[in-house]
Amino acid sequence: MKKKSKMLTLLLTGVLVAGMLTGCGSATSGKSAAEKVFNYGTTAYGVAMGNAGLNPHEGYSGWSTVRYGVGETLFKFNESMELEPWLAKDFEQIDEYTVKINLRDDVNFSNGKKMTGESVKACLEDLIAKHDRAPKDLQIKSITADGQSITLVSENKVPGLVNYLCDPYGAIIDMEAGVSADKNVVGTGPYVAKTVTDTEINLAANMDYWGGKPHVGTVNVKSITDGDTLTMAMQSGEIDATQGLPYASLELFQNNDDYTISSTNTSRVYQACLNYNSTVIKDDAVRKAMAMSMDKDGFTSVLLQGNGTPAVGPFPANFTFGGDAVKDASYDIEGAKKVLEAAGWVDTDGDGIREKDGQKLSIKWLTYTSRQELPLLAESVQATYKQAGIDVQVNATDSYKDFLKAGDYDVFANAFVTAPTGDPQYYFTTHVVDGSDYNRGHYHNDQVEALVAQLRTEFDAEKRGDLAVQIAQQVVNDNAYIYASHLKMSFVMKKGVTGFTAHPSDYYEITADLDINE
Repeated sequence: MKKKSKMLTLLLTGVLVAGMLTGCGSATSGKSAAEKVFNYGTTAYGVAMGNAGLNPHEGYSGWSTVRYGVGETLFKFNESMELEPWLAKDFEQIDEYTVKINLRDDVNFSNGKKMTGESVKACLEDLIAKHDRAPKDLQIKSITADGQSITLVSENKVPGLVNYLCDPYGAIIDMEAGVSADKNVVGTGPYVAKTVTDTEINLAANMDYWGGKPHVGTVNVKSITDGDTLTMAMQSGEIDATQGLPYASLELFQNNDDYTISSTNTSRVYQACLNYNSTVIKDDAVRKAMAMSMDKDGFTSVLLQGNGTPAVGPFPANFTFGGDAVKDASYDIEGAKKVLEAAGWVDTDGDGIREKDGQKLSIKWLTYTSRQELPLLAESVQATYKQAGIDVQVNATDSYKDFLKAGDYDVFANAFVTAPTGDPQYYFTTHVVDGSDYNRGHYHNDQVEALVAQLRTEFDAEKRGDLAVQIAQQVVNDNAYIYASHLKMSFVMKKGVTGFTAHPSDYYEITADLDINE
């Protein structure tokens, strides 16, 4: 009865969202491409996600540039996460420091200007000058252009250079056109952004797109962060497709002939970073007990309703260096109790929470709400940790950066795509070495430092995989991070929507293949 009541309530209140979105309805039968409108509601766009706007040289906005069909990178990944040319034709590894990339000769920017070696050079130079992560990743010393080719020379050996160029920050944009005040850019993709705000992007088809004419003339991307509102918008027909539905709502669209669902496993991991600057976290026994007290199977099967897979290390099982290649602690509350007691953590006052030297075993768990899985993870550990005698104080806030800056946390739980370049180096160089951008646990291990240094200069793919397993295993052994789950991403769409498919890289969404018919 509860399920039916919820569905009826949502259906009845769905009319409340009418008129929220830009664009007309979607009765598209018999319409030309120019007349078709696709309304897309997503939780994955906005300021809280760090990807507002379309300037790929700013934060994570490149994800929006590529996701919404405005920009493209030199290379991309197929559904097996194998490297393929996109704006490039091919590349040649001249030596360990030099890569020559040959560009397609038939690509124009959406303003009609031809993409040349010089325009790609200008774009990459601006990227290196302004982006926060790209200079460390690419380590480019010089770029030269010659007709439809560019040659990149690195300061150091960068075996994963071409993979890094698949990162959305590598979207090629026309630097002569520049970046507008509303963070709009001119790319090479199938769509042109007409208006850009922190909550909405309105796109028009680029009918001169080098990859073929798009099938839909107008695309409206709307940030809808409230789960119930997103569900109602999908049910009422105000949007044609969505990403990020609450798991409790997803079942409303399953086994329903009016909707289609496209799902795939991704390398986005939900992880808990343990802060070594915290006195309680410095205790090896506490970190070990925390790892043993996380019920990953229960989290994924119950709270995520099967829309995720339990994680062992940072990488999912579909990568050769992920899954069973790494071993972690089994879920064992009784074992965790023994570990804590042996280390002197005992509940002396009978309140269910352990103490040691007068200090309560209380953990400040910092996370944010813009990823629906993270508050659910906090709920899960709060329950299971309490069974082991560990108190968890949850701070779920989208102002989490203020608390990170202040150091006011014992654990920071977040979501991160660990292999966006199809290669393990990206995650390790951003998370586990000294001075890395996301080493929010202030973790240091001499062996990890040495292994990552080897990984940075190793070109052999099999050896890189072996090094990745060794590094991940050491991080897991130290309980520097506790990996909860990998995301199973789902797109829900109306029947009649085609060419809109979930991709394991989490980059590619709006393409020229998108179509909508009734």
